[in-house]
Amino acid sequence: MPEKPLQNIALLIDADNTSPKGIDPVLTVMAELGQVNIKRAYGNFTKPNLANWGPLSHKYGILPYQQFDMTAGKNATDMAMTIDAIDLLYQGKVDGFGIMSSDSDFTPLATRLRQDGLLVYGFGSKNKTPDAFKSACTRFIDIDALIKGASDEADAPKQNGKKSKGSIDEELVELLGTAWKAARRDDEGFAQMGEVGQIAGNRSSFDVRNYGFKRLSDLFEAIEQFKVERRDNTVWVKRLR
Repeated sequence: MPEKPLQNIALLIDADNTSPKGIDPVLTVMAELGQVNIKRAYGNFTKPNLANWGPLSHKYGILPYQQFDMTAGKNATDMAMTIDAIDLLYQGKVDGFGIMSSDSDFTPLATRLRQDGLLVYGFGSKNKTPDAFKSACTRFIDIDALIKGASDEADAPKQNGKKSKGSIDEELVELLGTAWKAARRDDEGFAQMGEVGQIAGNRSSFDVRNYGFKRLSDLFEAIEQFKVERRDNTVWVKRLR
């Protein structure tokens, strides 16, 4: 996460391979990076299954890019998105990208953008998106988890402030444990939570929203293997077992 908000963010949407229900929570996440001034959706909007993108384009100021299916089995959307992204890159006016898609074809694009030092946030379905695209992004965020989180907030009150632990698995615990080991620790074994989170993010496309949490501190507090301690304005964590 940059210390200062970036000036110009581009959000490119593969409408053929993502859900329109995710646009609102995705834009909320992108606002953490900076001002999302470029919002483009690509797809064959003559298809009935893409009809919902029409009203959203007006509501959120998304510019639709019509891509007709030239040949059966070939997706013109991917090529159009990639060309536009590279054009924006070489114009030098974009500081970061968001790519809404579950398509592995955007792996080389994400890799190329990051080589120029740009942040790339990927938004796709966790169970449909190949690991290669997830790893290529600075952060990959499960769009299904975002949609569910937004729906839960709107439709149901919090259950006595308790957080669900259902999405916390051993792989996540080991990722955070490895990051904790690599971080600087005090004499009692505590490491600054921010440093642990940064190391975990460098090792993978880790993001707390994929596990149903808004803040990293909430996630650590929900994991029994970690102890959380607050000192002044800093949060510290320690692996217990």
